[in-house]
Amino acid sequence: MAEGSRKVNWFAIWVSAGVVIALVLVAVLVVNLNSNQGSTPEPGQTPSAANIESETGAILVGDGENRLDTFIDFMCPICNTFEQVFGEEIAGLVDDGTITLGIHPISILDGQSRGTEYSTRAANAMYCVAVADAEASVPFMNAMFAGQPQEGTPGLTDEEILGIAESVGVTGIDACVNDGIYAGYVTAITKDTPVQPGAGGVGTPTVAVNGEVIANSTLPEPGQLATLFE
Repeated sequence: MAEGSRKVNWFAIWVSAGVVIALVLVAVLVVNLNSNQGSTPEPGQTPSAANIESETGAILVGDGENRLDTFIDFMCPICNTFEQVFGEEIAGLVDDGTITLGIHPISILDGQSRGTEYSTRAANAMYCVAVADAEASVPFMNAMFAGQPQEGTPGLTDEEILGIAESVGVTGIDACVNDGIYAGYVTAITKDTPVQPGAGGVGTPTVAVNGEVIANSTLPEPGQLATLFE
């Protein structure tokens, strides 16, 4: 061997090359996992969109200075009545810039759906719709109440709920609805629902005006809802 030449350690080179390849494969795997997490929601997620307050569960409609929050259960007949009585008026207050509406779909009546957990499934679907298309949130809510099942029945199937979503222009949320992506979130925020003054527990609908929960008995006559913000 010529003077000054060095012996090549091929073993070390192969080991180094193997480490580099392994690191590249790990990096590719991490990128793929992150990409999949971004495109395919998993059960237990928190709904994330500009129109949703993740901490409170409010689906926001409008941008008025005043705030009206409603806590609803899609199996609750009184919630349906509330929407029939005040829904158009609330929409007007949103449209004229008086209020920001915060809709809180919760689940306190799962026990009234023969084990199908309809209240949770319906609330989950409301979040699926709100994330997919903010403008469809209220139309979906109204359509769900229009087709409201009676207490003590299994409620609507997921397929029927998806049909209602499609009727207001929302598609592509099958996995979100069928897999109950936000069901755990619904359960968690339901526990934080405020109690009306004088009530012994959580009830629906519950209404809050500028952050203050009011008793349903103090709601004004239809047509006078704006007086709550004077």
